[in-house]
Amino acid sequence: MDKIIKNILKKLEDDGFKAYLVGGFVRDYLLGIKSNDIDICTNALPKDIHRLFPSYNKKNDYGGFNLKIKNYNIDITTFRKELKYENRRPTELIYIDDLNEDIKRRDFTINSICMDKDEQVIDLVNGVNDLNNFLIKMNGNIKERLIEDPLRILRAIRFSCTLNFNIEDNLLKEIKDNYQLINTLSKDRIKGELNKILLSPNYNKGLSLLKELKILDLLNIKYDDITYVSDLCGMWSQLEFSSYFTFTKQEKRNIIKIRQIINKGYIDNKILFTYGLYTSLVAGQILNISKKKINKMFNDMPIQFAEDLDITSEEIMTILKIKPSEKIKKIKRHLINKILDGKLENKNKILINYLKNRQEGKKNE
Repeated sequence: MDKIIKNILKKLEDDGFKAYLVGGFVRDYLLGIKSNDIDICTNALPKDIHRLFPSYNKKNDYGGFNLKIKNYNIDITTFRKELKYENRRPTELIYIDDLNEDIKRRDFTINSICMDKDEQVIDLVNGVNDLNNFLIKMNGNIKERLIEDPLRILRAIRFSCTLNFNIEDNLLKEIKDNYQLINTLSKDRIKGELNKILLSPNYNKGLSLLKELKILDLLNIKYDDITYVSDLCGMWSQLEFSSYFTFTKQEKRNIIKIRQIINKGYIDNKILFTYGLYTSLVAGQILNISKKKINKMFNDMPIQFAEDLDITSEEIMTILKIKPSEKIKKIKRHLINKILDGKLENKNKILINYLKNRQEGKKNE
């Protein structure tokens, strides 16, 4: 355990409080997976946490405090009991002095394991056994926990995918019976979980589960074969989905560009110039065209960007005796295509002579 984490736990204990690591960090630690997101639960009240860590006064969503130390993102939260949920968020809670009661509110048994500063494991819900058996099992009454927070449906599938675990039979049955609860979730929450599934090299397991459980139909998502790429836009570009999901303008542009390249089925100088290196590299992975080959093509291109064209708009207007207009863009594109085809050199004098000769030719027609 890192000294930074141990010192935080020790500071709470030295002030007379109980303090434990809990949740995903402990799960990943036991699996040998490195994680920088740390949850600490304690019977220290928020005012006590604030007193002990005055430099870190950013409150988290649940009355605790968030500390960012080096690469660690640490949440310290008081033991609590959640009395009422609304739109998957606890709207009524009370602080308690009982670790066992605090553990009951957590979603899955593998996320309910605790650890103290001496790395002693406190396992109140048999989570270690489920971890050893690669099993996603609900902590508590399954149906109640899914109704309480339907995001747990997608989280179960996501953990099954990213950890390559199986979903326990009773939980799987309840998800099948209650999958439409997902309709109550915000599209951003849904997309957040889908993103994590798509970014996992084991994405096929996640998508297969989503399909089997009719969740893809519910979300109006379809797909055929998908090639894994570590780029999120590259993964979304291989799915058919409705406008239900929101993307940034740049993400939308990237997805459209990648799709267009995939549909063409090849990459050449013109595609590299038109769509850019990034989208060409992502599409190249999907088309099984090596990154090395695409980078070499790009580096060998006679012109890479429109601003590299060695002739100005003013020179074009003077030669062709035209005024500023959309026609300038067409002429520039014509010149760029000639350069990319290897029929023209990107040199000012050559481009000027080419336009002059072309203009003379038109006069003589």
